[in-house]
Amino acid sequence: MAMRERWRRRAGSSTTVDAAGAAVKDHPRAPAGGHPTEAAVDPSAGPAPAPASVTPEAGAATEPVPRGPRRVRDLEPFLLLAASHPRQALLTALGLAACAALAGRAVREVGVVFLTVLVGQAILGWHNDLVDRRRDARHDLPGKPVAQGRLDPGSVWFAIACAALLLVPLAVSTGITAGSAYLLSVAVGLLGNVVLRKGLFSWVPWAVSYALYPAYLSYGGWGGQFEGRPPEIVMVVLFALLGIGVHVLRALWGLVPDNKDGWTYLPLRLGLRLGAARLLTLTSVYLGAVLIALAFAGAQVGLAQ
Repeated sequence: MAMRERWRRRAGSSTTVDAAGAAVKDHPRAPAGGHPTEAAVDPSAGPAPAPASVTPEAGAATEPVPRGPRRVRDLEPFLLLAASHPRQALLTALGLAACAALAGRAVREVGVVFLTVLVGQAILGWHNDLVDRRRDARHDLPGKPVAQGRLDPGSVWFAIACAALLLVPLAVSTGITAGSAYLLSVAVGLLGNVVLRKGLFSWVPWAVSYALYPAYLSYGGWGGQFEGRPPEIVMVVLFALLGIGVHVLRALWGLVPDNKDGWTYLPLRLGLRLGAARLLTLTSVYLGAVLIALAFAGAQVGLAQ
């Protein structure tokens, strides 16, 4: 019995088993005749560190990780739509498509006109929000995802590049002359987002851009085979007047921040003299009169010469 007990003691001292039941190798050996734990513990080293976390082995079951909030990139299509000035884009595209239909264009050509103008107006809206993002953020204007930091400017520039690659073939599909007229109107609008917008001649880019619309419609044809004829001068003038009215109407909701920034453009000068409410009424009457004149001129002289 004594020999068996001695053998058990020697076998139990050869390894040290931790709380989990696993053998711990290379445990410091106690000196001869000393206590087994005296040489393993250094009193000057402070308290023993907490045991390291155990990494689950490959194939072990893990708890499901809870999902975080929805990523911003999932909302980018909606934010891009909001930054494109969708109401102005849709109304302008519908207006020109209606003019093309009244001019006797085929349904497929009307559809191409609608899509072309919609893409061009989206480019103008995105570019406007990029140019004004710091000023919009300073005035905390609503409905400006780029200024609010919810939409990355790089994503907007990428959208502009993709839309431009789509716009060029769409525009020239109705003819080189017609497509060039519309592309020039978009270029004038982009230039208007940068220059002349703060002073008395802010209406010039709007008038020139809208004055090119009759040429886009009168020279257009399916597949570029129909060259068309020059537009009537009265239609060009009326479209230019329509552009000025749209400019004043669009500027009405930004008169206060524009005045704080020291702008002196035409809508602000009119607003300071007449008041915003009266200016809105006069602008609505003005636009209604121009639209009636366009309908009358279209019925009497037509779109093209």
